[in-house]
Amino acid sequence: MDLGIAGKSALVCAASKGLGRGCAEALAAEGVNVTIVARTVQTLEATAADIRAKAGVDVKAVACDITTPEGRAAALAACPQPDILVNNAGGPPPGDFRNFTHDDWIRALEGNMLTPIELIRATIDGMISRGFGRVVNITSSSVKAPIDVLGLSNGARSGLTGFVAGVARKVAPHGVTINNLLPGLFDTDRIAVTFEASAKSQNISVDEAREQRMATIPARRFGTPDEFGRACAFLCSVHAGYITGQNWLLDGGAYPGTF
Repeated sequence: MDLGIAGKSALVCAASKGLGRGCAEALAAEGVNVTIVARTVQTLEATAADIRAKAGVDVKAVACDITTPEGRAAALAACPQPDILVNNAGGPPPGDFRNFTHDDWIRALEGNMLTPIELIRATIDGMISRGFGRVVNITSSSVKAPIDVLGLSNGARSGLTGFVAGVARKVAPHGVTINNLLPGLFDTDRIAVTFEASAKSQNISVDEAREQRMATIPARRFGTPDEFGRACAFLCSVHAGYITGQNWLLDGGAYPGTF
């Protein structure tokens, strides 16, 4: 299927690896020129070179912390008028909510709620003026089914979800859509760290910890960044113009609810 977005431009955050990279690669494969953002220069540049070699599109790499005003300014200087915006940032740490400080909450809100809102605010009017725009926010399955030890993430990402629900309907008449992708367990570096901690606490091997968790997923596997990226690319396509304000759950069937 031709997604109809060749020649468009995209700003993809936290894209040097994991789900962000999967999104950048999928968009580039469709002929989209991408600006990728991450904090680690070496990893980011290597990813940019790899995407260029595979897709043959223009790839810009901006090493910055997108959760800061300076980082957002640098990213927008490199890609001031994106047709596609993919918001993504590392999740806040787990813990008991009793131990979270005010500063912990502010950092979580800055990274997982306010930064996406700031980037939407900076780019949405350009999308409206061109009559086409796609915003995809990578949030978490915890928005659908809160995880008790992820209070910071639950709160911040749910706040972004509420914001998007209103704004998406307001910009829809102008050919602009805003949607959220809610990942469950995907085979990334972040999940590997989780399994190491789980294995240590249970005095089992990392492989055993992985198998235990995999058995709880109806699909009996973890998701891959590639398939996550393809879902993102479809939401950014010309074929997805009637999908907006939605929360797409990608979790292999782990969420047991009907709605």
